[in-house]
Amino acid sequence: MTAKRIAIAGFQHETNCFGVTKAGLAEFEMADSWPEMLHGPRVIAETVGMNLPIAGFAAAAQQAGLDLVPILWCAAEPSAHVTDAAFDTICAMIEDGLRQAGPLDGVYLDLHGAMVTESLPDGEGEVLRRVRAVVGEDVPVVASLDLHANVSAQMVDRADFLTIFRTYPHLDMAETGARCVPALQRLLGGERFYKAFRQVPYLIPLHAQYTKAAPFGEIYAFPEQLMQKHVLADIALGFTAADFPDTGPACVTYAASADQAEAAAQEIIDLFLARERDVDCTMLTPEQAVEASRQPRAKPLVLADVQDNAGAGGTSDTTGLLAALIAGGAQDVLMGLFHDPDSAAAAHTAGPGARLRLQVGGKSGLPGHQPVDAEFEVLATGDGTCRYTGEMYGGGVATLGKTAALRLVGQAAKIDLVVTSLRNQCLDQAHFTHIGLDPRDYATVCVKSTAHFRADFEPIASDVLAVAAPGAFECDLSVIPYTNIGAHRLIAAE
Repeated sequence: MTAKRIAIAGFQHETNCFGVTKAGLAEFEMADSWPEMLHGPRVIAETVGMNLPIAGFAAAAQQAGLDLVPILWCAAEPSAHVTDAAFDTICAMIEDGLRQAGPLDGVYLDLHGAMVTESLPDGEGEVLRRVRAVVGEDVPVVASLDLHANVSAQMVDRADFLTIFRTYPHLDMAETGARCVPALQRLLGGERFYKAFRQVPYLIPLHAQYTKAAPFGEIYAFPEQLMQKHVLADIALGFTAADFPDTGPACVTYAASADQAEAAAQEIIDLFLARERDVDCTMLTPEQAVEASRQPRAKPLVLADVQDNAGAGGTSDTTGLLAALIAGGAQDVLMGLFHDPDSAAAAHTAGPGARLRLQVGGKSGLPGHQPVDAEFEVLATGDGTCRYTGEMYGGGVATLGKTAALRLVGQAAKIDLVVTSLRNQCLDQAHFTHIGLDPRDYATVCVKSTAHFRADFEPIASDVLAVAAPGAFECDLSVIPYTNIGAHRLIAAE
């Protein structure tokens, strides 16, 4: 029996509609937190073993005896809108690859679910439309989505099956891709899935979406319970920096009958409605965070600069929390990652041991944001090749560009920073240890991340606190100037 031929491709972007810089083709071609753009066999060969959906799908599909036809995989660091030129170019690459692949029995797509282009509010819906136009209505198309997807009716309509991450931090990315394989096999065998799609009527800030916190442990246990009833279900919590009518939590269900799928979807929505008041949106002011840092602890206090997260389209260079720590006389602090190519280059020129005046951070053009102008000692420099060691990205490599570890001069106790030439979310201890700084040696560790850092930093922390310093990724939804989110309620930060 001839193996079924399955085309695979990936096109990933999480779009912050209120961000500063757009994602052009170069941003998808380059390596950053993710690998560079991969074509053909490299899609499989250079993601094997990584915690990526496409890697999980490929491994499970090969084990199941499917014949894979890899086309393309690419991702860009979250930012403002994807340019129309980049979107059209990458879609054309995928479409051309599908046309040139020969007869296909199915298609798998590794998508995010919160892509917005200069002209299109629903990037993934359009990707699926274009793929469907090439392969036709009879070829099964399945896709995996991020937990932060803003799922649209078009996505659900154009795909035969969608599956979504169930953890934040996203520890199950590869597992999610793999979940597409048995569903695809059922579709290839002639089964029909009846679909249901429901949206939750309120938005949840990302820092409150941590899936180990209430009520999400209960909510994300529900798909497993529904499997006992022969219903496939997945849940997205939405990406709140997208100004889009479909922004927000949603669920998709698949069953042998329309009534069964609809009933399961309503059960999920009813659970969201019942547990709305249990969502914890607490954030500290920078001044409160400084006060918390003064309390003696056996292990480091981890402060999350949640509104300056490069992984959510933040600039990763705001200085509000750093300035508060300096003004408050905070002791024994490590902070990163600051996206500051100028300071990194100057540190490389000066070399380790040098002292020099630098203006760190605050250079992205965000209104009201200023650099910290001070003398720094260069502790170390590096080329920015950083192999992740934590659970979420373990096995992958971050590309940070020229990187430097700096110590603020003239303080009673050390305040150390890591500056990089490329934006990366600080979610792994390796972002510090690769340049010689061990977070466990500090009283306070400040990370520019919203929740992904928790997987690697919670085990070494005495406590983890979210801090609302100003940034391009607002977690207080009440201050975001939405114009296109319809009637969704906002759960505001406390």
